Amino acid sequence: MPLSLLLLVLAVLSAFAYRFGTGRARAIAPGRQQATLHSRPTYHGFYVALWCGLPALLVAVAWVAMQPILVKGLVLAGLPDSYSALPEARLNLIWNDIRNLALGDVVRAAPAPEIQAAAETFRRLYTIGQAALAVLCLVLAPLGARYAYGRVSRDLRARNRVETVITVFLVASSLVAIFTTIGIVLSLLFESLRFFGKVPPLDFLFGLHWSPQTALRADQVGSSGSFGAVPLFTGTLLISLISMCVAVPVGLMSAIYMSEYAHRKFRAVAKPLLEILAGIPTVVYGFFAALTVAPFIRRLGESMGISVASESALAAGLVMGVMIIPFVSSISDDVINAVPQAMRDGAYALGATKSETIRNVIVPAALPGIVGGVLLAVSRAIGETMIVVMAAGLAANLSFNPLEAVTTVTVQIVTLLTGDQEFDSAKTLAAFALGLVLFCVTLGLNIFALHVVRKYREQYE
Repeated sequence: MPLSLLLLVLAVLSAFAYRFGTGRARAIAPGRQQATLHSRPTYHGFYVALWCGLPALLVAVAWVAMQPILVKGLVLAGLPDSYSALPEARLNLIWNDIRNLALGDVVRAAPAPEIQAAAETFRRLYTIGQAALAVLCLVLAPLGARYAYGRVSRDLRARNRVETVITVFLVASSLVAIFTTIGIVLSLLFESLRFFGKVPPLDFLFGLHWSPQTALRADQVGSSGSFGAVPLFTGTLLISLISMCVAVPVGLMSAIYMSEYAHRKFRAVAKPLLEILAGIPTVVYGFFAALTVAPFIRRLGESMGISVASESALAAGLVMGVMIIPFVSSISDDVINAVPQAMRDGAYALGATKSETIRNVIVPAALPGIVGGVLLAVSRAIGETMIVVMAAGLAANLSFNPLEAVTTVTVQIVTLLTGDQEFDSAKTLAAFALGLVLFCVTLGLNIFALHVVRKYREQYE
């Protein structure tokens, strides 16, 4: 049975268990006697439903986590002895061929007979495992429901049990988020340290030339590579600055207009239309930048006698700024609307005009939220890739001229990790070093935003 179908069956069984648990509680204490129950009938229903679905779900999660490891070990153990002497990288390629052949995907070449036999073994073990999992879960679910159904009584603390499960789930979710963040940081840090063991940190952070082409193996002829990341940082800063010059004024002014000046009917239509910009795929913006904005800027420059590259930072920055407008506008609009009306009335009572009230009262009071919106926009600009690839190019030029082609850190990360790569080469490890720099920059932006928020909260609260 497919896992999705099994989960659907467990959900249906849990729904029936909820109905039976609720009915059992109401049968024990009908009508006004429900006041004698420790917990409401709905909590008894949730209690039975949790016992029905949760044990089977935990077994399914454990099996999904362990199945690939067990199946891989059994399949590789069945290969001839000559395969055991192969290096781990080669065994991983063979395992991919076995798995693709068993699942009907494309393989690299015509498989050997032992590979075909291993694929049959994989398919058989996978089928047996899925069937065993389905049988085990479909046995555990009714048993759990029957156990919980028999415990339903007036004195059962069903609410406490259900809320304990919910609390454990919330704590587990928080821990998953925390450990995921720690894992990301550690993976970036360890791989970056390997890179800095090959390339000095000062050469990476302050070098003025970026050419990461290196020989992957000792028998290949290739460049030793140059890993000066200043051109990437400059390109990222230039494009982000251009996009912010477009997004922040337009987004903030549109938020002020819709919050303070616009009619209610106009606001009901304009705000959803503005937020549609956030739902357009970035590749569409990239096409628009490459096919419309970049040629327009180039023709405009030629008419003025200015040389403009076919792919320029200005084209990418302008289109990225349009894409980011909803992030600034929507958050700023919500924050401005959250400013207490008493502050507006107090300013008007002192004789301030509407524009003076907005400039001297509303915007300063909403500044922490506006800073948060701008920070989100900056993070979005720094992390954008598709628009830069299509409109600004891949050339790592050290230039502050917005009319020239530049590239960004995220584009180079994608380029370095595209295709078959060896994770022992400085070229591939450079992607992790660039990711670590982006992480540090984002962390610095967050710290700065928190400082601004604390400062103005002390002033206005």
